[in-house]
Amino acid sequence: MTHLLREERLLIDGELVHATGNRTYENINPATEEVIGVAADAGPDDIERAIAAARRAFDETEWSRDHSLRARCLRQLHEAFEENLEPLRESYVAEVGCPVAMTAGPALDVPVRSLEFYADFVEKYQWTEDLGEGNALGMGNARRWIEREAVGVVGAITAWNFPHELNLKKAGWALASGCTVVLKGAPATPWCTLLLGKFIHENTDIPPGVINTITSSQNGIGSQITIDPRVDMVSFTGSTATGKSILEVTAPYVKRVSLELGGKSALILMDDLPGIPDIAGAAGASVCMHAGQGCAILSRVLVPRSQLAEAAEKLKAAMANVRVGDPGDPETVQGPLCSAVQRERVEALIQRSIDDGATLLCGGGRPESLSKGYFVEPTAFIAEPDSVVAQEEFFGPVQCLIGYDDEEDAIRIANNSRYGLSGGILGADIDRAKRVARRIRTGSMMINGGVWYGPDVPFGGYKHSGLGRENGVAGFEEFLEIKAMAEPAS
Repeated sequence: MTHLLREERLLIDGELVHATGNRTYENINPATEEVIGVAADAGPDDIERAIAAARRAFDETEWSRDHSLRARCLRQLHEAFEENLEPLRESYVAEVGCPVAMTAGPALDVPVRSLEFYADFVEKYQWTEDLGEGNALGMGNARRWIEREAVGVVGAITAWNFPHELNLKKAGWALASGCTVVLKGAPATPWCTLLLGKFIHENTDIPPGVINTITSSQNGIGSQITIDPRVDMVSFTGSTATGKSILEVTAPYVKRVSLELGGKSALILMDDLPGIPDIAGAAGASVCMHAGQGCAILSRVLVPRSQLAEAAEKLKAAMANVRVGDPGDPETVQGPLCSAVQRERVEALIQRSIDDGATLLCGGGRPESLSKGYFVEPTAFIAEPDSVVAQEEFFGPVQCLIGYDDEEDAIRIANNSRYGLSGGILGADIDRAKRVARRIRTGSMMINGGVWYGPDVPFGGYKHSGLGRENGVAGFEEFLEIKAMAEPAS
């Protein structure tokens, strides 16, 4: 696969450089288990240089104040990605194991288009707000206003499931705001991070140090970024356990923290919905897209208890029809898990669910027809609301079917989770469906097929699903400080 678009070097202080000691680690195709190349294996010295560069770029350049420069650079980056879109698509499928059909959406095409949205946003955003005149403390009339300024240096730490979406979203919004960035990508998908650095270096006017792209074989190297006092904000996407750790270690520094964490989202099929069993089958099997590796995937399907048995049979049949295999095949729905470690985790959770007493409808093992690759069979259970399979985030192709008694019971079950990232509801009475949706404690809700996803829509969760929002005005303003100012009124 020598034709794959790749980059092995870090971007630090405006230069593409090898990791200290020329350290590298292998990049593995999760569908074949073959080594497709190597990536820079950054260590503490590399992180130190990246943070120092980002700090200097924020403090000593006009980047944070030059809105037009930032917009121009984001458009240059957008053009670079567009020009390389097809080679990127091939490399992405090989590195991530994501089915190629999904790259037309949130895996690649949408985040690339979003770069242009960020550039437009910079130019349209109201950076100042006039508060009019006021008279306080007997000091005479004053003209008062608010200015919004970049937070400073952002440590952005991303996950491996949708690396282009996550990298471009965090870096794009942070750069648009005027922040400087140290971006550490996930170990399992390094080229997505390093190619971003390559495109920035070769195609944009972004000043040296404004953004630095780091990869390492060790997840733990990110802790150096979170605790460094020169880093003003940490933006993290990943597990809830790691998010909690980031809160703990950043607390002494009173850093701003944005966390997009786990989910165990419920789809409620209301009792007035025609064809519930068939819909339960089709909707339930959607958990297999990208092997279930999405934080907002609907991994609990709630159906009226009277239709549970029939819904289970339909779900079992739908799971059997899921196309599993080569992610480069446009017909493939489910590719591999991203790594051997992730497959082992999913398999362990499946076994825990069986031991916990959930009813296994189908799957639970590895596909017999696929001797290579980190594949897991499409798997489905019938379970109780408090069971392991109904409470734990698997991040795998595992669905959970739960019966409910009435509307209040469905709401209770949907909210019976430490997570609150997303959810969905399907019902014949749209007003009733919206009323129920408002009672579900999640950051987003699909109602009767409505799609909320987009760069203009805030994304984030309640409870253990995180803090703050990404995308939209709310997400952009996570990267801003508010400064109140006044001068004597003329």
